Amino acid sequence: MNLPHIVNAKPGDVSKNVIAVGDPGRVELLATLLESPMVVNKHRGLTVVTGYYKNSKVTIATHGMGCPSANIVFEELGILGAKRIVRLGTAGGLHESVKIGDVVVATGAMYVIGGCGLSQYMPGYCGASSPDPVLTYRIIKELENTGISFKKGPLFTSDAFYAESPEMASRLSKYGALAVEMEAAGLFTLGWMRGWETGCVVVVSNVLHGGEPNKEFLTTRELADKFLKTAQVLMEVFNKYYGEP
Repeated sequence: MNLPHIVNAKPGDVSKNVIAVGDPGRVELLATLLESPMVVNKHRGLTVVTGYYKNSKVTIATHGMGCPSANIVFEELGILGAKRIVRLGTAGGLHESVKIGDVVVATGAMYVIGGCGLSQYMPGYCGASSPDPVLTYRIIKELENTGISFKKGPLFTSDAFYAESPEMASRLSKYGALAVEMEAAGLFTLGWMRGWETGCVVVVSNVLHGGEPNKEFLTTRELADKFLKTAQVLMEVFNKYYGEP
């Protein structure tokens, strides 16, 4: 087995069930839902914590910003034993129906040709950038059972945060994308390549449509209640269907 170079953890430190987030501060927030949380990595600022939710082992990992960084973390989590990875992140609303604070379950992720660092994995081809359907269905059902309002649909995975614009939002929303983020397509494609089950749920932190796009941009702290409730849903899914002692 190859040893990881970036996530300095040992086999057994990482659960088969992982929630992956961009912000290390979000790891600290979500770790409050765990019993006996243990920090298993701090290298390069990529905080990784493993603990227990209702006696099921769960890891919460930082993947950083953008697919080139995130793909390294996803690969190394797989090396360390992860079997399913659900990204819980922020996104910018593209479609006019998507508002700040909305929860969106990804049913797929668009990306630009050659984007997301994936062309080096599969030259000349676009990846299968869709989540695991069974895992995604179970997340949707648990959200419904919990009474959390959500939308479901495709995301757009961007490689250039400051290239995003209202014009781009208008175009992509016509193609069906609800929101823009920076890691889902990489996760989904690697999932099918490596045999992991993957999913993605995002909370909308800003919108790129309307009269004043990006006027408001909420942080993890300001969206803490949404993140905690959504993370608990993901942990319930892990516990009900994939519990690891």
